[in-house]
Amino acid sequence: MEHAKPGDTVRVHYTGTLRDGSVFDSSRSGEPLEFVLGKGQVISGVNDTVTGMQVGEERTVTVAAEDAYGPHRNDLTMAIGRDRFPDNIEPTVGQQLQMTRAGQVFRVTVQEVADDTVVLDANHPLAGEDLIFSLELVEIC
Repeated sequence: MEHAKPGDTVRVHYTGTLRDGSVFDSSRSGEPLEFVLGKGQVISGVNDTVTGMQVGEERTVTVAAEDAYGPHRNDLTMAIGRDRFPDNIEPTVGQQLQMTRAGQVFRVTVQEVADDTVVLDANHPLAGEDLIFSLELVEIC
């Protein structure tokens, strides 16, 4: 049987969970994820685990936070005056918003809402988390 190798386009079903068992993403109810091995299109731990697999094979890999979305960085958390929000936005904890800073657009999550300030977190929602992926190689295209 053929083994997946760098340069191959592969299709993979996956389920991503956190250490507490909660699922953060899965392709199981839809189409498999398609990517080219070795092109940096997925987290390196997933790429490395799929490399060498055969169609139908299943593996599980734990990707440390540092090798996934990095550690949670306190310097990416900022307090903004509520007066800087447009009138049509009522911030709520957990809400995701887009911001523009120095011409660059990025996503932030509302972490805390007070009377006069809102704390925004620009970290990726999975920053600081070890990620566990259950992988099944469905096809080598």
